[in-house]
Amino acid sequence: MFSYDYDLFVIGGGSGGVRGARVAASLGKKVAIAEEYRYGGTCVIRGCVPKKLFVYASQFHEHFEDAAGFGWTVGESSFDWKKLVAAKDVEIARLEGLYKKGLAGANAEILETRAELVNPHTVRLLKTGHTVTAKTILIATGGRPNPHAALPGHELCISSNEAFHLEELPKSIVISGGGYIAVEFANIFHGLGVETTLIYRGAEILSRFDEDLRRGLHEAMAAKGIRILCHDTLQKVSKGEDGLILETLNNGTLQAGVVMLALGRDPNTEGLGLEAAGVAVDERGAIIVDEYSRTNVENIYALGDVTNRVQLTPVAIHEAMCFIETEYKNNPTRPDYDLIPTAVFSQPEIGTVGLSEEEAGKRYSELEVYRAQFRPLKATLSGRAERMIMKLIVDAASRKVVGAHILGHDAGEMAQLLGITLKAGCTKDDFDRTMALHPTAAEELVTMYAPSYRIRDGKRL
Repeated sequence: MFSYDYDLFVIGGGSGGVRGARVAASLGKKVAIAEEYRYGGTCVIRGCVPKKLFVYASQFHEHFEDAAGFGWTVGESSFDWKKLVAAKDVEIARLEGLYKKGLAGANAEILETRAELVNPHTVRLLKTGHTVTAKTILIATGGRPNPHAALPGHELCISSNEAFHLEELPKSIVISGGGYIAVEFANIFHGLGVETTLIYRGAEILSRFDEDLRRGLHEAMAAKGIRILCHDTLQKVSKGEDGLILETLNNGTLQAGVVMLALGRDPNTEGLGLEAAGVAVDERGAIIVDEYSRTNVENIYALGDVTNRVQLTPVAIHEAMCFIETEYKNNPTRPDYDLIPTAVFSQPEIGTVGLSEEEAGKRYSELEVYRAQFRPLKATLSGRAERMIMKLIVDAASRKVVGAHILGHDAGEMAQLLGITLKAGCTKDDFDRTMALHPTAAEELVTMYAPSYRIRDGKRL
């Protein structure tokens, strides 16, 4: 019998790859994991975690303003971008250390090198040029920002990667894109005092989210002073005397200190040796896998963003655990993508789980829609003209809640708990039987007794 160097070799040190490597090693398997940049992947190093820290930083100017309504006198305040970046870097380094500590504690071999496939069982380590063999290979190399190379001047622009490491905070920024990354960074930079413009080719920001929340967030962002240009695209970016000059399709010429492209992410498969190993990819370069995350090569699996299924960190971790069950516990397990809670850490925040009204209208013959829009209690004294939106989508026949959507403070926290509720198959009657917790914003979810309107055969009644 052929003897391999490792039972499992993992390429990619993000959340999914690290989880797969650590758990396999804890089961007594001989495991190595290779990462060419930093352990923690996009989410920890230059994604969700530092982004959320920047969101917190950008909210303080509103907190200072709100304090006056509650009797506080706040003196002159100032913001130091370099201090924020330095503090963020310390925290990210701490988290990276924890990832490595977990791997080492499970006796996984940690390799800091790019790894590329030579054949279905062989991997080349570029740092040393050595090759190693493995019975099973797991690819978890994630994704990277789409550089939008067709845009003249794209090399003058930054992506979300560089946004975390800018030497100076710009006076103005134009962000191209309308997805959650673009929207979140628009709010971050605006909150830190940057003149911010968002330009998006679609009719409304955040496609695939519920229409009420999309419109509500757009209105709130515009009211704060964020300029949003829909139905428009960048045509060219060039250097000017005082920054960058942008030519747009429908809004003429714009100027900005920084241009950020947030136009989607691509699977990180380039130069990985997939062709040499016979691993099939789709037209976008994403690795094609079956329902158990196995590629067309029997001993090679792939998970996370590199497969372009659901691009969320908890999903990659879930896929890793399903891989462990399938490969090492004789328990073939498919990842469950139904009812995944999602948040957009905009200001105000969006939290959602289940079907939007538009999606549900296509799937169910009749819906009940419960909708509440109100001023949160905090805003009554702060004087801030903000509104929360809460919305439940109910299948009229079964009374099952098939979608829940929130715009407002702590929407993400509420969506996580609603995810449990909807996953359990709770009905609107279960919501109605639940006692309200007063005074909270979330009590609206259990006190909307009469439907705001109904939808039958896709038409609002």
